[in-house]
Amino acid sequence: MNATRQSRLLFCYIVPLCTMLTGCIELGAPREAPPEADAAQAEQLYRQGDFDRAAQAFLGLGDAHSRDRAHYRLRAAEAYRENGELDAAAQALDEIKLRHLNDVETIRYDLIEAEIELARHAPAQALQQLGFADANLPPALQTRTLELRARAQAANGDALGSARTRANLNRLLGGADRAQNEAQIVATLQPLGADALKQQAASMPPGDALRPWLNQALRKSGQSLPLVVLRPDQPVGTLVPEGGNNMRREGYQSAHRIGLLLPDTGALKAVAQPVRDGFFAAHFADTSPQRPEITVYDSGNTPQDAVAAYQKAVAAGADHIVGPLARDAVSAVLALGNLPVPLLALNQPEHGETPPPGSAAFGLTPDPEAAQAAEHMIQRGITRAVVITATEDWAERAALAFRAQFESQNGQVLNEARIQDNEVNYATIIHQVLASVATSKSAPALPGAAAAPDANVAPGDTGVFISMRPQQARLLLPQLKLAGYTDLPVFATSHIYGGDFNPGLDRDLDGVQFCDAPWLFDAVPGLPKRSDITHALDTARGAGGRLFAMGMDAYALLPYMGWLAQHHDSYLPGATGQLAEDNLGRIQRLLIWAQFDDGAARPINGALSVSAAPQ
Repeated sequence: MNATRQSRLLFCYIVPLCTMLTGCIELGAPREAPPEADAAQAEQLYRQGDFDRAAQAFLGLGDAHSRDRAHYRLRAAEAYRENGELDAAAQALDEIKLRHLNDVETIRYDLIEAEIELARHAPAQALQQLGFADANLPPALQTRTLELRARAQAANGDALGSARTRANLNRLLGGADRAQNEAQIVATLQPLGADALKQQAASMPPGDALRPWLNQALRKSGQSLPLVVLRPDQPVGTLVPEGGNNMRREGYQSAHRIGLLLPDTGALKAVAQPVRDGFFAAHFADTSPQRPEITVYDSGNTPQDAVAAYQKAVAAGADHIVGPLARDAVSAVLALGNLPVPLLALNQPEHGETPPPGSAAFGLTPDPEAAQAAEHMIQRGITRAVVITATEDWAERAALAFRAQFESQNGQVLNEARIQDNEVNYATIIHQVLASVATSKSAPALPGAAAAPDANVAPGDTGVFISMRPQQARLLLPQLKLAGYTDLPVFATSHIYGGDFNPGLDRDLDGVQFCDAPWLFDAVPGLPKRSDITHALDTARGAGGRLFAMGMDAYALLPYMGWLAQHHDSYLPGATGQLAEDNLGRIQRLLIWAQFDDGAARPINGALSVSAAPQ
């Protein structure tokens, strides 16, 4: 579309005489109307959904008023199209002379022609009709253009182009339309196959908006993309001069009214309580001259409840909103589009959506932990791994993320196994999953300790990755030793640690290394000590300590969200780790590594390792 045509198109939507036929179609520039009653009646029929009679009325208007013939035949074609009569729509278009249409009407003409070509199984011709620029179109026409273009690209064999177009379309949609479009993105990509999806992802820049959808399609086949590693090295809040003797914290923008969206009832109430307590603990510890006002809103138990809570907080004047907790609720709020008030979601969205500018997603997800474990093992010379996890969704996600990251670093996953909740005897699983790994030289002479006859992998460069609760790990580790694998190093996600000092039970886990939130070990200077808070608040004890730390971090992140979004090399030293934001709007964490020693979990040199951003 040339510049003159674009300027005319914009003008048609700026002038106050421009009118709208329905919620989906813009009429463009006004004309000298025929008898007003006839035109109004035709439009009324269209709005009422009586498209056949509306089409006949428009054709009659065109025949009676030759000056506006093209305009009314276009309206008749649009009515036929709405009625599913594309052949009749094509006939109505046949007698239109394009020079009698303005730019807006020409685009509407092209859209109908493209749909007709698609119905005739001619996607290449449809794409030619859709070759105009869409960036400056009003939302209704832009939505229809992108949807038709995606259909034409898919029919023309360009699955990747179709998925990318639908990813652009997604930000314009909401509700059921958005959910259907997201399902179509995955359905379009999945037939490409895992190898092709991985190759495409490898050729994309880290922040490509299509990467999350490639990962969604891969997950359908039980695979995953390696995660994009963040290596931030600049702490936020550096004191800089601000005139005279005053100093300010670089990147700090204070919040004034915060809306906190958490459920008061339902399954997530127990999760919400430590998050809420951690958020308020950080608020009360805030030394700023004017602390923000906080209002808690019940986000309910459905995505619709969360959307209503967000809108209520906006209406009440919140300038920052934190929450909701559930992944589907996060997706529902993000589906609102360009959010009027920035959101710090307390989970990652269900389908990998990218938060709009100014907003971010923050959650304690298993994927980065597993990716960090993979890199931790590779850095220690372990190039072969066996994966043993629980069967819950979070454990499956951890297994997928570990394999993808480990193999991307030239590691080899020898075997995988899953442990059911009700199992207590793991001898068969251990024998199967470690069949190719030789037992340790120091193995005890106990039944089951003999190496499998076909064992051909030396244990020196081999390790075990696990993701499971403490109860399962306390059964697994002794049985590994009884089977002869006394020197095999084991690495885990944070799920292995119950969060409390419990040497009587955790002594069975001695030697296991795992990544976790540094605040659980009082390893973050400047933060309230966990050991002090647990005396007053039960919610900071045990595994709830991670959620409490997440609440503290959510409060601390708010003033720096804008800065972190623009400076990906910056981090906030948080309770759950060093916090940085990737270019997909996700808060990522650098986790501390700890090890069980004589039944106690202790940090390893207090060092933080590299985390990663799930795509």
